[in-house]
Amino acid sequence: MEHQTFNVLFLCTGNSARSIMGEALLNSQAQGRFRAFSAGSAPAGEVHPFVLELLERHRLVTAGLRSKSWNEFAQPDAPHMDFVITVCDRAKAEVCPIWPGQPMSAHWGVEDPTQAEGPEDRRRKAFSDALMLLSRRIAIFANLPLDKLNKLALQRELDRIGRET
Repeated sequence: MEHQTFNVLFLCTGNSARSIMGEALLNSQAQGRFRAFSAGSAPAGEVHPFVLELLERHRLVTAGLRSKSWNEFAQPDAPHMDFVITVCDRAKAEVCPIWPGQPMSAHWGVEDPTQAEGPEDRRRKAFSDALMLLSRRIAIFANLPLDKLNKLALQRELDRIGRET
């Protein structure tokens, strides 16, 4: 059986925290099976500094991570997406571009750590909590037997992962 690399796009409104974390986490666990990307409907223009610090502390690659528009992935020369995963409720409700090839989609809502208030340690904990939740979900996803699941079963699994806490 031919080895296939699946492209996964993580979406969030600002593409500065949660979707960036998803991209970095899945690429670290990809083992050649996945290539992750991230984007936002209204990109913040920069990756939140707490995210970069947190990813580096967990020894995840941060080179090349940037806040970008989802329009980059709707272009004819963009990589074909196999999966599109929203990680924020606003992005889930927004009208997304038409993704060529009708990728599988799922919503894995994660609280927005950039909205955390209070002392710095509390705000940093919100980022850490988001990373841990995404890490658990991505580990489950990365270990799915994709070649053994039909489309309906795969969609059920994607939805179930989004309910993991």
